[in-house]
Amino acid sequence: MWNYPAPITDRKIRFALIGCGRIAQNHFGALQTHSDNAEIVDVCDINEDAAGAAGNLTRAKTWTNLNDMLANSAADIVIVTTPSGIHAEQAMTIARSGKHVVSEKPMATRWEDGLAMVKVCDDAAVRLFVVKQNRRNATLQLLKNAVEQGRFGKIYMVNINVFWTRPQDYYDAAKWRGTWEFDGGAFMNQASHYVDLLDWIVGPIESLCADTATLARKIEAEDTGVVSIRWRSGALGSMNVTMLTYPKNLEGSITILGEKGTVRIGGVAVNQIEHWAFETPHADDAKVADASYATTSVYGFGHPLYYANVIDVLRGHAEPETDGRAGLRSLEVLTGIYRSARDGKRVHLPLDV
Repeated sequence: MWNYPAPITDRKIRFALIGCGRIAQNHFGALQTHSDNAEIVDVCDINEDAAGAAGNLTRAKTWTNLNDMLANSAADIVIVTTPSGIHAEQAMTIARSGKHVVSEKPMATRWEDGLAMVKVCDDAAVRLFVVKQNRRNATLQLLKNAVEQGRFGKIYMVNINVFWTRPQDYYDAAKWRGTWEFDGGAFMNQASHYVDLLDWIVGPIESLCADTATLARKIEAEDTGVVSIRWRSGALGSMNVTMLTYPKNLEGSITILGEKGTVRIGGVAVNQIEHWAFETPHADDAKVADASYATTSVYGFGHPLYYANVIDVLRGHAEPETDGRAGLRSLEVLTGIYRSARDGKRVHLPLDV
């Protein structure tokens, strides 16, 4: 395979981060839980105040230019938490400097950019990690296990709902939000982790048909959309997304109906197991009551567990749970959704490049 740099076994792993906005705080907090094994040595943002605030928080050196940081940084790996539309360009620049990359979701906003990211990282022999922290939530781990163990028998139907709200002032707070070039809409940004569940939980998709609309927000991309899905297994399903729920976030859920089991995981952000019924008992059933959790954040609590895997990979103890190729699978679904909505026709997967 690829001749990756030797595992780091004799010191802390050095992280840098570019893009010191809202989501960066989750990464700083997660890495703090791994302070015995990781340290943040550099932070970068084109906004000098944002970079300074992040530097004060992490005690890292601050930069306002990525190339300057890369030329002077001792970091082993760089986290990219900038607007989605520039993830690809920055990730490839980082890879060419010889450093590993962690990209926030979505890894790119264009299919060809995602493919290019993977190729450049392969050519540079560096790791590309894509953030999918919701996969580590206890509720979804139990659901994933149930599917893999065949407890549902034949899966008949799947439904995912993301009924959240993003007021106009959310989009107005940054010019890139809601734009096609830098952000995408409700599917690409807010519901990206839920799109990931379509393939990661249920399996490969055969085809999909989508409708999207911009019903209320003054943005380029969609604030609302629906998708009809057929999986290769024969299962049918749908995904319904809106950022217009009144007056606040209402639901982030997945429901699976199968031959021998039915599960619904709901709450604001798939944080509550609301229904769990299977024909055949299993030891996991005893874990259901403890898996649900209260949350004040739609981001969940998976970032520390996500970084545990990143650290283990760079230590030479594990393989990536969500590398660039895993990231491409959900980007492919996202691309299919947007192509279907644009062209008014069903899109079959895998995509032709």
